[in-house]
Amino acid sequence: MPLQIIRQDITKIKCDAIVNPTDRWLSGGGGVDALIREAAEEQMDARCAEIGSLSVGEAVLTPAYAMENCKFVIHVAGPVWRGGLGGERVLLRSCYLEALELAWDNKCRSVAFPLIASGTYGYPKDKVLKIATATISDFLMKHEMNVYLVVYDVDSYEISQSLKSELDSYIERVYNQEDEDEGWLDPKGADCSIAFSKCCSMESSSLDDYFDNLDKGFSDTLFDYIDKKGMTDVEAYKRSNVSRKVFSKIKCTKNYTPSKITAVSFAIGLHLSLEETEHLLSTAGMCLSRSSKFDVIIEYFVKTGKYKDIHEVNEVLYQYDQVLLGC
Repeated sequence: MPLQIIRQDITKIKCDAIVNPTDRWLSGGGGVDALIREAAEEQMDARCAEIGSLSVGEAVLTPAYAMENCKFVIHVAGPVWRGGLGGERVLLRSCYLEALELAWDNKCRSVAFPLIASGTYGYPKDKVLKIATATISDFLMKHEMNVYLVVYDVDSYEISQSLKSELDSYIERVYNQEDEDEGWLDPKGADCSIAFSKCCSMESSSLDDYFDNLDKGFSDTLFDYIDKKGMTDVEAYKRSNVSRKVFSKIKCTKNYTPSKITAVSFAIGLHLSLEETEHLLSTAGMCLSRSSKFDVIIEYFVKTGKYKDIHEVNEVLYQYDQVLLGC
């Protein structure tokens, strides 16, 4: 998937470039900066000393030196949090954008970011996450690149407490069967009847009759929805966090059968309604289930529409330790 949130040591990620959040004098510090400098060894310190300093929000690229998993390190000087009154948002966005542009200009097609300024600089983690995903998402709408947003554990960033409380309450109601909306499965195992339409009429007298009345498959249905939403193909796969390679496979392969993650990614990326989502899933023989926390979270966002893009949904899925959308 073009943008992934992953839990790993950033120095262990195999990619073209990793981003190092440092101070404006490039003098080295703790946290991620210390890890990267240790992995890159003395040549990194010598090169940073030659560069001298950066303006806050600025980025500079150096070789990765002794690091084996990447070619480059992009150093950024993040802003200190001062309550949001000192232009911190603009400066933090500049860190991400300048690093992305440097990576692209140096022919990098994969880059890993930490949550810049969220450590000793005190920038609230939920705000960093929003700025990071929004800036990266905007950049990826115009560029083909794989971007990793690296955190060390679920507690390393936070989603809005009001959203978490609302979602926790929603999940509890669903599991207590207080939400009896149509379109949900009986938790004890009713089948996905929406997956069967006119092709399953008992009036048909032979198997050939069933085949003659098949509904549209996943690919045809997906492209119908893309047209209905007024999107181009490029907009559709980028908004769905799907790679161009996977999208081309869907477009060129007759009777393509996607994974459930892929199908749901398009449903979220296209902002489909609950009925449309169930219809798209049914064309691949899938449905939403009350027995799955992932499905309950997806249904919450589809029903309420309380998300700007797929990355906001992924932030919540990550917080609940669920598989992320995209492929």
